[in-house]
Amino acid sequence: MKKTLKIVLPFVFVIGATVLSINMFSAAPRPNFTPPEPPAVVVSVNEAIQAPVTFMVDSQGTVSARTRTTLVSEVSGQIIEVSPAFVSGGFFRKGDILVKIDPRNYQTALKRAQADVARAQTQVATESALAGYAYEDWKRLRELNAKPGDTPSDLTLRKPQMQEALAGLASQEASLEKAQEDLARTVIRAPYDGMVREKVADVGQYVNAGTQMAKTFAVDLAEIRLPITQSDLRYLDLPRLRDGGTLPVTLTSQIGKDTYTWEGQVVRSEGVFDEATRIMYVVAQVDDPYALVAGKTEPLRVGTFVTAQIEGVPGGDLIAVPRHALSRGTTLWVVDEESRIYPHDVQIVRTDEAFAYLSGGVDPGARYVSIPIDQPLPGQKVKFDG
Repeated sequence: MKKTLKIVLPFVFVIGATVLSINMFSAAPRPNFTPPEPPAVVVSVNEAIQAPVTFMVDSQGTVSARTRTTLVSEVSGQIIEVSPAFVSGGFFRKGDILVKIDPRNYQTALKRAQADVARAQTQVATESALAGYAYEDWKRLRELNAKPGDTPSDLTLRKPQMQEALAGLASQEASLEKAQEDLARTVIRAPYDGMVREKVADVGQYVNAGTQMAKTFAVDLAEIRLPITQSDLRYLDLPRLRDGGTLPVTLTSQIGKDTYTWEGQVVRSEGVFDEATRIMYVVAQVDDPYALVAGKTEPLRVGTFVTAQIEGVPGGDLIAVPRHALSRGTTLWVVDEESRIYPHDVQIVRTDEAFAYLSGGVDPGARYVSIPIDQPLPGQKVKFDG
């Protein structure tokens, strides 16, 4: 028993001393400890600027000619001459001679028609003289055998013969007119200022009436059909188009390494939605697309793909921020006077490809983070790049 006590007592003493030390340490006053603040994050900031906004509607399309024509021969014959401009890509002016067809048969036909008209005119003159003689004969006979109310008959005065002669003259004059037109049609002239898109016929070829000779288009105006979605349509002033007005549009295309722009006007809408895509088309026009007037540099060629920005309706005084500055769709991180960031829920009126337009949620003049940072925290300290 005594031996057991000798073994246990030292252990009790050690445990008691340990507990006493722990209690004394716990009761000692602790110093105030604040964890160090994370280092400030470098951010890019912009100032929220409120300004009048006119909404722009983006679209795209392919340039086409407003006027396209398939030139056909109106008479038969062999092509004896073509203009130097009568080649694919050749420019021509209104009234220029493009093609000549052998006119000899039509010159002969014209002379024959002229002779036929002369004979018909002689016949009319002859019948007129005979009618006069017939009337004089009737008057002499009437004096010999006068009757009250006696008048000459149409047959007596040769009126049927005169009508037949006049009809013959009208027929021959019509034939003469056709012969003149056929001869004129052996020369094919340009109907407008334009360009040859495709040449089908050439010198030496025999063509019939209706033979296709070339495809051409006018170069006074180019047109672009621009698709507009239902959601974007409300930002266009379509009533202005119905009243004969226009909407300004800027067209852009990259050609090689260079980017070119052209100014045009939206002149009309096609007025119906596509049942499958729910898209309606508006039509833009550009004057002098091939830069034939001095002062223009790059032509807007038919077939060019362009992007378009159409001037829309005024949106009022709004704040435009880059779309990528928003997180979770409607949150903008605003920097306060102590260079700390806090999330603000903003009211978005409209977004386009580049910007979101805000009507509330951030004050004009406030600074906001323009390029989002990873895992931002409310109250986080920031510093500005640059």
